Amino acid sequence: MAQQTVGMIGIGIMGSAMSANLAHAGFNVVGYDVIQRRGAELARSGGVAARSPREVARRAEIVITSLPSAHALAEVAAELAASAKRGTIVIETSTLPIPVKQAAREVLAKRSVVLLDCPLSGTGAQARVKDLLIYVSGDRAAYRKTIPVLSGFTSANYYIGPFGSGSKMKFVANLLVAIHNVAAAEAMVLGMKAGLDPAMVLKVVAGGAGGSRMFQVRGPMMVKGDYSEATMKNEVWQKDMTIIGDFARELDCPTPLFAASAPIYNAAMAMGLGKEDTGAVCAVLEKLAGNPRRRKR
Repeated sequence: MAQQTVGMIGIGIMGSAMSANLAHAGFNVVGYDVIQRRGAELARSGGVAARSPREVARRAEIVITSLPSAHALAEVAAELAASAKRGTIVIETSTLPIPVKQAAREVLAKRSVVLLDCPLSGTGAQARVKDLLIYVSGDRAAYRKTIPVLSGFTSANYYIGPFGSGSKMKFVANLLVAIHNVAAAEAMVLGMKAGLDPAMVLKVVAGGAGGSRMFQVRGPMMVKGDYSEATMKNEVWQKDMTIIGDFARELDCPTPLFAASAPIYNAAMAMGLGKEDTGAVCAVLEKLAGNPRRRKR
């Protein structure tokens, strides 16, 4: 039986991890990224580099997009609308405003291409070990056709409902990520300020009632004081924070803890930590506590 070909447009931190897992699961992966070296990295992980989104669309009837901005999605949607076969399904995994995704959906629908709104829950590190959740929304029949592909790079997939529901669920999840990440850093800094070994704090607290997934995932970075191996860069996270904040304001929904976490991420940017992992909020709080450590670069 011939192997199914899956397209991947956007092979950065998340896209490259998803591509590697799909290749490992037995899919042929053809991918494209505006940064050419990522195509070479895709080839090393078992995929095939394409020269454009149009080439991806010509070779795959299920295409996954993992993109950094609204502009990027608009450009890719236009390319796919010009070349994709009728009936192609696009699994759109980026975190973007819902109206942006809706606009892309409408462009593709003119070509009889179905776009599903499918944000991911998980970091780049989790993506590498297939520890991702995906929140699918849109055409249910199209979703059913994608289940084998989704199973190739996620640990679980959930059909949330009508188009846009997946993004709404992602905003809820990322609100918690924002808060829990800063909470983990705050706890770490309190422990260090009190003279406790941060490695012991992680070991003892992570599995207890005060632990969280963010404490488990980013705690090791905080122990080392090294955030250079970014699984979510602070500069990219700023986009997510803005989207969530705008969405909550549109609903007149109070989010006081989320709002309180925002200045810590802003401070990380001001300290020049934009390209480092969001776990670097720990370095921000250490500095505020008057107890900065020598950080590895």
